Amino acid sequence: MLTGSTSEISTFKGQERALRADRIGTTGLLLSVLAATAPLMVVAGVMPTTYAVMEITGQPLLFVILGVVMALFSVGYAEMSRHVHNAGAFYAYIARGLGGTAGTAASFVALAAYSSLQVGIYGIFGFEASALLDKHLDLSVDWWILALAAVVLTGVLGALKIDLNAKVLGVLLLIEVVLIVVVDFAFAADAGPEGLSVHAFNPDTLSGAGLGTALCFCVAAFLGFEQAPVYAEETSRPQTVVARVMFLGVGCVAVFFALTSWLLGVAAGPDRIVGTAQENPPGLLFGLTDPRLGGTFTDLLHIFFVTGIFASMLAFHNVVARYAFAMGREGLLPSRVGRASASTGAPAFGSLLQTVVSLVVVVAFAVTDDKPDGDPTAPVLRLFTWMGNLGALGVIVLMGAASVAVIAFFTRRGAARAQAPRLICSGLATAGLAVIFVYAVKDFDVLIGYGPESSLRWLLPGILALAAAVGVVLGLFLRAKRPAVYERIGLGNEAFQLERAASDAPDTTTGGGSASGASGASGTSGASGG
Repeated sequence: MLTGSTSEISTFKGQERALRADRIGTTGLLLSVLAATAPLMVVAGVMPTTYAVMEITGQPLLFVILGVVMALFSVGYAEMSRHVHNAGAFYAYIARGLGGTAGTAASFVALAAYSSLQVGIYGIFGFEASALLDKHLDLSVDWWILALAAVVLTGVLGALKIDLNAKVLGVLLLIEVVLIVVVDFAFAADAGPEGLSVHAFNPDTLSGAGLGTALCFCVAAFLGFEQAPVYAEETSRPQTVVARVMFLGVGCVAVFFALTSWLLGVAAGPDRIVGTAQENPPGLLFGLTDPRLGGTFTDLLHIFFVTGIFASMLAFHNVVARYAFAMGREGLLPSRVGRASASTGAPAFGSLLQTVVSLVVVVAFAVTDDKPDGDPTAPVLRLFTWMGNLGALGVIVLMGAASVAVIAFFTRRGAARAQAPRLICSGLATAGLAVIFVYAVKDFDVLIGYGPESSLRWLLPGILALAAAVGVVLGLFLRAKRPAVYERIGLGNEAFQLERAASDAPDTTTGGGSASGASGASGTSGASGG
């Protein structure tokens, strides 16, 4: 990737079209992607909600099952990351495997999905931060004021160097993890009335009509590990670092959340956890820690619950900014969006675009509050729930499409036999993700907290369908009218190992045209291709 001096990057689009390399290593990247999972938000929000709404006591087993599905997905996805280094990740992989039109459609779905996830988090942040100020400082501040302040701060950090962002995310994540470990030990040492029962891992606990929807709820807890390839251009050794981080991320999330959800059930009692959660889902974790660890620790836990939410929104903001950057660089968005900051090497315009979108959405939800004095639950039950589930649904679609693309990518290049174990894993992941997607669409009314007659159960998923349709139309237009741009979809500034191996001949130095631009990128990126 680097030629001559490490201070310059030579690419077929020029230095301003490249994200700065060597900004983030294995540790920084792992902390960045795990921060998106917001451990405390999952433990204090997702887990109690799943227990309360789905009435399934086998939640720990769900995390194990989903961990297997995500690991299967990661096998092919990680191998793809060794050959395609592009901040567009999902859409770049899909373009390389299924064609430019499919890749363009995926790019707009990814932009809509991750933007929804990121914007939705402002709702729960504003709500929880407002509650903290009211409780500890006796200040009454509307949720949307705090949410807008967070939008501005996130936008500023998003335009700075990724290594600085990684440090901020890393510190907040480590504090969250330490606090949860303390909680886990407290729950194990002072178990509920049934002791350290392992009944939650019994397959019989997964029976019931809420199983599919519970799977969809728990999928959101894993979102983050799949973001590792987005930072491939900013790592020193993307062909090894990205894959390593993905597997570490999946393993950490699956084990950590399975263990914590089990101990949460142990603390309340396996036979009582559902009823206790239904009484007060947001207060379940804090209600169980208070008598065991005291009010001071519980208050501290609540404070870092809010900072963890902020870390998650910053992590998702960084991902959206890089998707927008990759799309702008390849002609799918205005070219200005595809320019990196000369001072920080970060996708400053992509960050600005996401900041503007966030401002518009937060303001829209604030002004459409349907109660004269404001609905105190609106930021959580509307902004956070609607956008969060919409985003999770979009990522499920992208994962499934990426798994199919992996199979197509290696099969078309005659590598199916050599990659057979990985392609089998991708096929199994596709099947598992398809099942989860069907349940998510069927029960989307439950996911967003509305009845089956609500038009929102179709309108919200319709946003993803509209995004895909826009992408398809643009892809077809580019293929017909601007073939040079179309041929570059998914290439970014990185070369692809298999293509370089096949074309590693004396004529690889010839120039001209869009195809030669890709070859030029290969020549300058050879060191990172590994």
